[in-house]
Amino acid sequence: MIVAIAEDNVIQHVNEAEKESPTLEYKVVVGGNYEGWIDFDKGILESSDEFRRPVGYEATNKDDISLLYFTSGTTGMPKMVQHDFSYPLGHIVTAKYWHDVTEDGLHLTVADTGWAKAVWGKIYGQWICGSAVFVYDYDKFVPKEMLEVISKYKVTTFCAPPTIYRFFIKEDLSKFDLSNLRHCSIAGEPLNPEVYYQFLKATGLKLMEIYGQTEMTVTIGNFVGMEPRPGSMGKPAPTYDIDLLDESGNPCDIGEEGQIVVRTDKRKPVGMFLGYYRNEELTKKAWHDGVYYTGDMAWKDEDGYYWFVGRADDVIKSSGYRIGPFEVESALLEHPAVLECAVTAVPDPDRGQIVKATIVLAKNYKGSDELVKEIQDHVKKVTAPYKYPRIVEFVDELPKTISGKIRRVEIRESDKSR
Repeated sequence: MIVAIAEDNVIQHVNEAEKESPTLEYKVVVGGNYEGWIDFDKGILESSDEFRRPVGYEATNKDDISLLYFTSGTTGMPKMVQHDFSYPLGHIVTAKYWHDVTEDGLHLTVADTGWAKAVWGKIYGQWICGSAVFVYDYDKFVPKEMLEVISKYKVTTFCAPPTIYRFFIKEDLSKFDLSNLRHCSIAGEPLNPEVYYQFLKATGLKLMEIYGQTEMTVTIGNFVGMEPRPGSMGKPAPTYDIDLLDESGNPCDIGEEGQIVVRTDKRKPVGMFLGYYRNEELTKKAWHDGVYYTGDMAWKDEDGYYWFVGRADDVIKSSGYRIGPFEVESALLEHPAVLECAVTAVPDPDRGQIVKATIVLAKNYKGSDELVKEIQDHVKKVTAPYKYPRIVEFVDELPKTISGKIRRVEIRESDKSR
């Protein structure tokens, strides 16, 4: 069975694909009438109040595929991620101990329903924990309008990707009544400390960052009761056995950069995926010998807090130095002229790679050679001098996925074609 919304282009695509889908028996449409389609609303009205669980081969098993996600596609083609029917239970931690939802609360997660974060913040955990969920649909993100919605409807808990908060802090937040907002969280990309401090100064609210993937639930986070460290992902969730491994597969020391992995030799955490759909080779590449490799780099401090460095593919190697894009981006965002930025590597015959910054300027700033030098000097002072961007490009907007993540791979591909 396939259930679809009543939009002509969606119905058309399904009809055209039907001949290649031999197992499809039922087509159901919500909110409309189409030839060959069952009316969902009519079916609900005519259905029995009594539900009888199927028996035998028809019964759904916990280990069956419950849903398929597509990964966000920041580093390449999206992958199809399989989750089983125990997956919703993994999001109790998401809602209760990260979003801090309550039974009398109203929660808003900013997420298009086409990506996993919608399920993280709009359905499973929030409903299980009894919170009301607020849905705000918009064609274009306008910071002022979203802030007005939060104020008008008295949203109590709010979650959004860093992009949203970066635009929020450029508004005069004192003009909005955010008195009902008691807990704010952030995910999707690493949180730059400058954004954290400016939002805290304007609202008194500490942004609680976490780390996770489409393949899992909340894996590392700043949970209720923890004191967040600006720029840190937090500490491992109790259900995940987290480690950092170096290039030789050995556990990293305190302060040493390594790849984030999940050890599954003792148990598979509730909420962790089954594998990539119809791609056993890719599954084994990422998950073998009782270890799942996330592809993300981080380091751990002496108190057990984890600090994001970047995707393993994004780490820049210049003149023997390893440069994490996130640290340079955080430095750039401390400059008042920088609204958004993405740091990538550009091949260089002498240094191997050099750092490039692609920047969206804040209001009232214009790109110039003088501003480029000013920004470069700023980064030299904030971080190590060798990390400054030798190339700076000003753009109107950065390429992003549907979930708001910056597609650095698209910037690199664009540079190659020039």
